[in-house]
Amino acid sequence: MTRLIFLGPPGAGKGTQAKTLAEFLQIPHISTGDILRQAIQDQTNLGMQAQGFMDQGELVPDKLVEDMVEERLKQPDAKTGWILDGFPRKVTQAEFLAELLKSLGEGDEKVVNLDAPDETVITRLLGRGRKDDTEEVIRRRLEVYRDETAPLINYYSDRQKLLTINGNQSQEEVSTALKNIIAA
Repeated sequence: MTRLIFLGPPGAGKGTQAKTLAEFLQIPHISTGDILRQAIQDQTNLGMQAQGFMDQGELVPDKLVEDMVEERLKQPDAKTGWILDGFPRKVTQAEFLAELLKSLGEGDEKVVNLDAPDETVITRLLGRGRKDDTEEVIRRRLEVYRDETAPLINYYSDRQKLLTINGNQSQEEVSTALKNIIAA
């Protein structure tokens, strides 16, 4: 049973690789951004609460995101495994997830860190051509990532769950490296 958490800076290829690997393994790719959008679209209780924060330009509170992740991991298709993308983003969320998995009788999750240098991710993100992807904004996102998310690398490394993949190669090379690590 494959349970993977994808970490890495913005632009490292997490979403792309998570989708590809999830299709290959025939397990759900669970992106917190997708969960939020779906909950809002479906007008679920959690989605309407999240919408209220987002409409005011606020971040969705951790507790709400945690509740959404819990709800999603309890769905039948997640029983055979999953790939989490975009959660956890900080150590407190990782601790929540560990407790949740324990309560669900699941564990053995591995954490894939897609590592790529700043200049590579800046070039990739600028290449997407999105209006909000200016170099200044991207550098700020990398700073936030380092402050909030990078401590997860130590958290999972200390628990012998961390696998690091060089994200500074072609999509095909990264996909092959991921499949090799998962098969090992």
